[in-house]
Amino acid sequence: MITEEAVQKALRHVKDPELNLSIVDLGLVYDVAIDEEGDVDIKMTLTSPGCPSGPEIVGDAQKAVKLLDGVKDVDIEIVWEPFWTPERIDPRVRAYLGL
Repeated sequence: MITEEAVQKALRHVKDPELNLSIVDLGLVYDVAIDEEGDVDIKMTLTSPGCPSGPEIVGDAQKAVKLLDGVKDVDIEIVWEPFWTPERIDPRVRAYLGL
């Protein structure tokens, strides 16, 4: 059975190509839901509505999660509420960046 932890771990390998930071560390992943059939629904955001890397990030996230054993389908929904701000970045990463 697939777990939220496994999905988060897979998503940690997906990076925002402009910032070269994990989408998990950036706080872009808002919710992960897994049903009994192995379908994974992810709600996430981007750093801005006009993010030119959006399609690449979503595609990379889908590929990373689909590689997990037991995953049948991955649906990623881009949401804008709450709107992303730098305060959503993992505190350790924020400290490393000097934010």
